[in-house]
Amino acid sequence: MTTDPQSPAADYRQAGVDIDAGNETVRRIKSIARATFTPGVLSEIGSFGGLFRLDTARYRDPVLVSSADGVGTKLKVAFATGRHDTVGADLVNHCVNDILVQGADPLFFLDYLATGRLSPEIAEQVVTGVARGCRENGCALLGGETAEMPGFYADGEYDIAGFIVGVVERPKIVDGRTIVPGDVLIGVPSAGLHTNGYSLARRVIFDVAGLTPDAFVPELGTTVGEALLAPHRSYLRAIRPLLAAGVVKGMAHITGGGITENLPRVLPEGCAAQVDRRAWTVPPIFRFLQERGNIATDEMFRAFNMGIGLIVVCAKGDADRARDLLATAGAPGLNVIGEIVRGDRSVGYLN
Repeated sequence: MTTDPQSPAADYRQAGVDIDAGNETVRRIKSIARATFTPGVLSEIGSFGGLFRLDTARYRDPVLVSSADGVGTKLKVAFATGRHDTVGADLVNHCVNDILVQGADPLFFLDYLATGRLSPEIAEQVVTGVARGCRENGCALLGGETAEMPGFYADGEYDIAGFIVGVVERPKIVDGRTIVPGDVLIGVPSAGLHTNGYSLARRVIFDVAGLTPDAFVPELGTTVGEALLAPHRSYLRAIRPLLAAGVVKGMAHITGGGITENLPRVLPEGCAAQVDRRAWTVPPIFRFLQERGNIATDEMFRAFNMGIGLIVVCAKGDADRARDLLATAGAPGLNVIGEIVRGDRSVGYLN
């Protein structure tokens, strides 16, 4: 094959992929990730695979629990505000909660960051958030992938996903099988939308209401951008004492699908949930979205968490103890928001 002498020499940079920027990104994030390493980590950032040694002396019958997720269109708010240091922690906390509801402690985390044009500065901000989430949850940022894909993502935009692995003793797996009618539901507050419902929220706020990210909204007491970037809480520290006390029968992380879709996932056959919407005060962001978007209440409870980020199912006799343990661990505003009744796996609401 011959080269056309009239054609300019082609290289990867001209095709839109900057290898030097990729190397600079790796250089920046190495120390950030290394600061999250726990004693189980056996590899360095940059290896083809991450190595982690499970301390088997700590467990009699360990079961690994894994999950993968993303941040969704909350990223659009990060792009619009130019703030990229929070979504990484959101991602970690979301994944931690997903394995926590089965009783697992996180061991390690991996991230995948894909963008159209790699900016080492933005990548560093994103990974700094990931690392902060890992440190706060006691898990290692074991590795990941940064992909530059020109033509696939718009300039200035990226996507991020995460993968987590945790461990739980087999007899202590929380799977909801002991839930029975008469058990109660304890709602643990969220810090806002968390990482779900943003497609609807953005449509209401930016398209219907015509607001900008820096618009101050008196009802919210902050700007639109700050309200939408409120962090996705991790419930690990709050729930650990309940797990140790053995008072948890089941847990539901209230993510996409809201209470309506997520709570039935932990119910055994013959059990349904009845939730009293009057049992807690719905935060202003949700009331604002419902009023401005003219959204039906049932749709709100399917699209958003409505101020409840996690639901704990326990025996009625353990409710006070569970609430005390949660409060001691720093979970504020706890309420018994409903109970388990006989029926098919579903959620009914008291208005």
